[in-house]
Amino acid sequence: MEIVKVIPSGYCKGVVNAIRLAKQTRTDNPDEKVYVLGMLVHNSYVSEELSALGIVTLDDSLKSKEELLDEIDEGIIIFTAHGISQKIKDKVIAKGLKYVDASCVDVLKTQNIIKEKLKEGYDVIYFGKKKHPEAEAVISISDHIHLVTNEEDLKDLEIDNDKIFLTNQTTMSYLELKDLIEKVKEKYPDTVVQKEICNATSSRQEAIYKLENCDLLYVVGDVKSNNTNKLVEVGKRHGIKKVLLIQNYKDINDEDLIGTDKVCVTAGASTPPSLIKEVIDYLKEKNI
Repeated sequence: MEIVKVIPSGYCKGVVNAIRLAKQTRTDNPDEKVYVLGMLVHNSYVSEELSALGIVTLDDSLKSKEELLDEIDEGIIIFTAHGISQKIKDKVIAKGLKYVDASCVDVLKTQNIIKEKLKEGYDVIYFGKKKHPEAEAVISISDHIHLVTNEEDLKDLEIDNDKIFLTNQTTMSYLELKDLIEKVKEKYPDTVVQKEICNATSSRQEAIYKLENCDLLYVVGDVKSNNTNKLVEVGKRHGIKKVLLIQNYKDINDEDLIGTDKVCVTAGASTPPSLIKEVIDYLKEKNI
């Protein structure tokens, strides 16, 4: 059985920077309470690593970020890599809390582009995932930003403005974006388009499309990670017979390896390198 580690895979620069900032915040403030407002990056192992350092992750699917902040009266708040709304930032300041912004530079770049287009009088169609923190931060900017998650959303969309701008969440599938652009252009022919899929996302997706004769693709990552889930979709779209999302080597079912000549391993941009290595090592042991 041939085992191939897909390159690139795993941590991107935004994730590395966010984790570095969180750890540095703890080091610089050993006696203060430190919180992350949401998952710093979408991987539970990273959250556990931060917890071991005394950094509390404030994450509850039944509560908004504002509601989570209501429970905090002291300490330092870390904003996640996915970006944050100005409303939330203002609330943190109003409560007298200190904050550290770990937003990815690519996410901030997209936000700034959108803000400029709004100033120019555009309505913005934003291709993203509903309830994803990156998308939530963007659509909070203005009522003239319209979240579109699929073609069905586009059918229901009515914009009374000749100036329309289309862009996207940084972790979407570039082929899905290509398909959506075509549909948007059919409905609004004069739409101005700027693709904002980050290099980390696109390069990991492109690496999968370059795979040949892959019988089984393991995508290592967290189920909450959008870029990880997109890698699964890309693998299936590429025609790989079996594409499986696993969080670590313990999720590997040995029966899936039966009759497999070539197994490939990739990982989302928020997946720790140690988890990828463990999967590769496990497969090598099985191959002895």
